[in-house]
Amino acid sequence: MSKATTAVPPSRLSVFWHKWRFHINILLLLIPLGFMPKYFADVALFRGDSGLGEREIGDIQVGPWSLRLAELRNQEPQLSGPAGYMKNFNAALCQSCIGQVKATYLRIGKPRSLRAAGVIFFGAPYRMGASLPIPEKTKTDAEIWITMEGWDGSMHQAAVPLAQASPATIAWLNKQGGKP
Repeated sequence: MSKATTAVPPSRLSVFWHKWRFHINILLLLIPLGFMPKYFADVALFRGDSGLGEREIGDIQVGPWSLRLAELRNQEPQLSGPAGYMKNFNAALCQSCIGQVKATYLRIGKPRSLRAAGVIFFGAPYRMGASLPIPEKTKTDAEIWITMEGWDGSMHQAAVPLAQASPATIAWLNKQGGKP
């Protein structure tokens, strides 16, 4: 009594895999290449090779000092949990004022005092960053105030219209129902 052995036919998945495995693996290698240009652009931006941000506002004179201000990303403010909507800005101090400036602050609306100067820029003086809270009821003609404090105790301020600093924020405020 001999048992007859019958061969089990291969499954459809097995046939598909053996026929197309080389092509599928090549595709898996090529897909990430489509995302590489954006990745390298972001790396260059954060490293400082492509400037301070996507939209540089330019040199702003703040008393005897100056700084270059840039909107990090040309997009509307992003919701950041309980802190509300935030907009990121970068700044770089002028070469001659690096040793004289103790702190740099950013705020929407004129600060009442140094205690209410706004958010502080952090990082190296060649590339500082700050996340500015944007209230939903901000007027579209508001100004961003820059406050710089010197090591000698002096304080200087300058204002930049929000429309010049961040047109994307103005468009977002208009969608939110901001008042002129």
